Amino acid sequence: MARLDEINQDMKVAMKAKDKEKLSTIRMLKSALQTEQINKGEELTEEDELTILSREKKQRVESLNEFKAAGREDLILKLEKELEVVDHYLPAQLGEEEVRGIVQETISETNASSMKDMGKVMGALMPKVKGKADGNLVSKIVKEELNN
Repeated sequence: MARLDEINQDMKVAMKAKDKEKLSTIRMLKSALQTEQINKGEELTEEDELTILSREKKQRVESLNEFKAAGREDLILKLEKELEVVDHYLPAQLGEEEVRGIVQETISETNASSMKDMGKVMGALMPKVKGKADGNLVSKIVKEELNN
């Protein structure tokens, strides 16, 4: 479980540096991973870890959008710092063109031809981009490609 080990090391560094904001975010991530591990009753796979970290990121992005709409600058800054910490543990994100290429490849693999096949395409596509691309972006590109 490489990420949990990395999180433990980073937590020690944040404690020594007295970086309270980073430390609290790292603790939240560690707690989410450990809770999932306890619920599962076995060691987490890398895919499990990615799923949990992606979920944590998604929650923060949604909150950030709500705070921006409400004009809460104090909370926006805090969440942006939390997102930086979460992003550190996730793989580099794919660009729109890279995602589009993977989508086109998956559409041809699944022989999809219309929007009726979107579920089949998404089912085959999401494991390829898990943790590497935003689900909303992937969905938008799949819709565009299937409508063409």
